[in-house]
Parts: sequence; C-alpha cells; structure tokens
Amino acid sequence: MFSYNCWLFAKSECVYFKSRYFYAKIKSQKKPQIIDARSPEEFALNHIEGAVNFNLATENYAKYVATLDQSKPVLIYSIGAGRSGELVRELLKTGFSDVYDLRGGIAAWIGSGKPFYTNLKSRLTLAEYNKIIADNNTVLVDIGSRYCGACKKVKPVLETIRAEYGANLKIIEIDLEESPQVIADLKTITVFPTLILYQNGKIIFKKDGLTSLKKEVDLALAQK
Repeated sequence: MFSYNCWLFAKSECVYFKSRYFYAKIKSQKKPQIIDARSPEEFALNHIEGAVNFNLATENYAKYVATLDQSKPVLIYSIGAGRSGELVRELLKTGFSDVYDLRGGIAAWIGSGKPFYTNLKSRLTLAEYNKIIADNNTVLVDIGSRYCGACKKVKPVLETIRAEYGANLKIIEIDLEESPQVIADLKTITVFPTLILYQNGKIIFKKDGLTSLKKEVDLALAQK
C-alpha cells in the first residue's frame, strides 16, 4: 500500500519519508534497521539513536549490507538526499524492496524535535537565541551544517549582505555541529540550509537554500 507521504521510486514502496512518518516507522519495528549514510565524523557528532553508520564509500560495505534483513524495512538518512539516495538505489538493485529515505535528512529529524544522540552541548541555547532576536531590530539567521554543500555556498552571500547592511542587520550563523539542541528546540527546520529573517521579533520570511537570498533580503527590508 503506497502512502501519499512518500514518492514512489523504482521497486521501493517508499523512498522519501517525512520525519514524523519516518519516526513512526522506526517505532513500529521491534529492531529497526536504521542506516546513517554520512561520514564517521558526522555520525560521531550526532545521529538517530540505534543507527549504524555506513555508505557506498565505506570500507567492507558488503559486510555491512550482509547484516541487513531484506524482508524487513530499511530506514536511511544523510545530511540531505545525496549519500542516502545513492544507498537506497544500490539496495534496490540488490534485492531490497522496502527502503525508506528520510526527506530532509538529519536536518528534518533534529529540526522537528525528534530524539537524537549528540556528544556535545549546544554552544547556543534557545534562550540566548530568543534574546538575540529580542535585542536586535533586524536579524538574519542562517541554519545549516559544515558538511552541507549548499550551506557552504550561502556564506559568500551572507558576507555580501553583511558588508552592505553593517550594524543595521545582525547575522547569526548556527551549525548543527555546534548547536544541535537549539535547532531541535526551534522545531521548524526541515532542510539545510534554512534562512530566517526577523524584524522587531517577527519573522519576515523563512526560506530554504540560497537562491535569490540577497534579493529577498533587500526586498523585505525595503518594505519596512
């Protein structure tokens, strides 16, 4: 039975699964097969409890796959859909038929407030975040990860915006690797990067990715 929450792909029942349904699928399994397809460095910093860590580039990849039960669901995630998507396609080719990829990856999981493991304390707390928003008239928040390719492309755009607006615009950059708990506490992040522009404590706009970011900031601030 196919779900409207998923996108049909190849032979799989479901490839992209929103975080709440991914979570429900995990909870429905006695011993869920969860794969974190990121690098070992990323996995060590934060991951879904119970996940094992490997991807197509992992040494002894076949050994990891051999531990999986093809008759049961396999739930996979990464930072977005790159490495997890590649792993999904490979597993489908080798006989797996019930494979799920977390839409939005670890960003959607932690960003929606789902439980996760981390080995560090967030550098920024939600209380500190809210104080920055309250203490500054205009704030642009960039939420992402140092391992996210699209997030890296946002940085030069932010520098351009910072140079133009100076002290009139406060810019906050929040990385998953430094402040995972504040991302979880916001309960509004579904993908990396996410940009949020506040004015007088209210959100003017919230967007995914850097496309037209500079233009949208200019337009939003010009109207105020």
